[in-house]
Amino acid sequence: MTKLKSLFIDAFLVMLAASLLHGSIALYLHGIAIEWLGVVIASMSNLLFFFGLFARGTARTSRHLWPLLVSTTFGASIAVWGALAQVSNWLPLFYAGFVLAGCMLYVFWYSRLGRTDNRLLEVGRPLPPFVVEDVDGAPVMLGPSFSKPAVLLFFRGNWCPLCMAQIREIAAQYRELDRRGVRVILISPQPHGHTRELAQKFAVPFHFYVDRDNRAAQALGILAKDGLPAGLQALGYDSDTVFPTVIMTDATGTIVFVDLTDNYRIRPEPQTFLRIADGWPT
Repeated sequence: MTKLKSLFIDAFLVMLAASLLHGSIALYLHGIAIEWLGVVIASMSNLLFFFGLFARGTARTSRHLWPLLVSTTFGASIAVWGALAQVSNWLPLFYAGFVLAGCMLYVFWYSRLGRTDNRLLEVGRPLPPFVVEDVDGAPVMLGPSFSKPAVLLFFRGNWCPLCMAQIREIAAQYRELDRRGVRVILISPQPHGHTRELAQKFAVPFHFYVDRDNRAAQALGILAKDGLPAGLQALGYDSDTVFPTVIMTDATGTIVFVDLTDNYRIRPEPQTFLRIADGWPT
């Protein structure tokens, strides 16, 4: 199932681009044809949504994306109505059906991570020990022996726009977190070079670590098998990745907050970490 998801997102984006291009050309050549106008509306709605994920740098969306679903359904309905009226051209009907089905699958299937209960990461339990590597490849043991409160953010990699937006939010808070004595630890299974680039980009006093071969993710029960979109392996990423996960511990290494989101588009609000930190005894 996860392999299907890795192929789905690429196929969906390619079809969106193809349907928008074909629809735009048809409108240019033949004037306002209602069936092609509907295809353009449906395709453009989805492409603008994905463009917004990268351009706006948002770390979260609504769960069901009702505006996207409504605009896609509206465009697809116009396309179907126009195609059925014309009868002679069924291609817009195919495009409309594909875009609408793809949008529904993205919202209600692809975005869901399919997580199961994780008894290792529960509030009140000590964080299990695990080993990661620094940007130079040296092993680092993490776990219950922290000397100060910590926020541990497991992110999928530099390729994930919502992960990058979440890191930007935390980076914007680093002075407030530091004032509360909270250290921030960012962990990803991506190659060391990508993590070094990330550390240089943000230039904040965070701890940037690499989870080689997803060993820590597997030990903590947050491994996303075949979770990488197809094709990104060419950039050095492994097909397996990590579920987006946030863990907060106190100075003893006890878990005081955990976010095991089951939807990759839903992340904790940035003020959550400060509120929890303010609740710790000084």
